[in-house]
Amino acid sequence: MTIAEWINHAAAALKKAGITSAKLDAEIILAHTLKKSRTYLHAYRDELVPLRERDIADARLQLRLDRTPTAYIIGHKEFYGRQFRVTPATLIPRPESETIIDELTRLVPGSKPLRLVDVGTGSGILGITAKLELPLLDVTLIDISKHALNVAAANAKALHADVTLIQGDLLTAYPYDAHIVVANLPYVDPAWQRSLETNHEPRIALFAKDQGLALINALITQASDRLLPDGVLILEADPRQHDAIKTFASHYGFSNADVTDFIVTLTR
Repeated sequence: MTIAEWINHAAAALKKAGITSAKLDAEIILAHTLKKSRTYLHAYRDELVPLRERDIADARLQLRLDRTPTAYIIGHKEFYGRQFRVTPATLIPRPESETIIDELTRLVPGSKPLRLVDVGTGSGILGITAKLELPLLDVTLIDISKHALNVAAANAKALHADVTLIQGDLLTAYPYDAHIVVANLPYVDPAWQRSLETNHEPRIALFAKDQGLALINALITQASDRLLPDGVLILEADPRQHDAIKTFASHYGFSNADVTDFIVTLTR
C-alpha cells in the first residue's frame, strides 16, 4: 500500500465514523508513524509504506476510530508555535487558550519582573508559554494532580523554561502574593453536550459543579486575597458563564471585567 492509498483508506474510515478532520488526522497519524513531515507525505505519495510501519499506523488509526484524540495518539500538541507533550493525565490544549497569552502580552510590560501563577496548569502550556514570551516573569505552575505536574515538568525542561512547580489545590499552597493569576480550570457542566473525544480526557480537568463554575468561583474568592493591588486574574470559561463570573467577581473586589471570546480578564 502506498502512502496515498493508506491516507485515502484511513480518511474514508474516519469520515464514515463521523470525524470531520478525517484526512488531516490520517496524515498526522501516518507522518508520526513514519517520522516524516506531512509535506513529505505529499511529495512521496507513491512510496510504499513498510509493513511494520503500516501495522503501527493501522493500530493508531483504530485508536482514532475509537475517538481517542489525535494528540494522545502522537503524544504532543502545538500551542503558541511550540510543541507540548500531552498524556491522558492532562487536558489537550485548545486554540482558544492562546487568547490568554495574547491578553497577557497586551497587559503586562515585558520589562517588569512580576509574579505569575498558572493555576490548574495541566501540561504547563500557559505558564511555560508566559515565561518564554515574557522572560522576566517569575512563573509558578500549580496543579492538584501529580501526574499532570510530571508532564508540565517535562515540557518545561524540553522548552528550557525556568519555572517553579507546586502540587496544590488552587492557590492554597502558593506562598506569596501574585501580580497575575492565569487559569484554565475545569468549567464544563456535565449536562452539556460535548464531543466523544472528551471521554478520553481526565474528568478532573474538565468538569466542575454548579453549572461548571465551582472551581472558578473558588479561585476568584482566593485571588481576591492573594492578588497584589492592580493585580490581574485571567480566566478561560464558556461564554454562557461570563455574566455569572463578572457578577460573582464584583462581590470580591474586582472592579473591572473584560471579555474576549472564551476569556475573562478581572482586575482589582
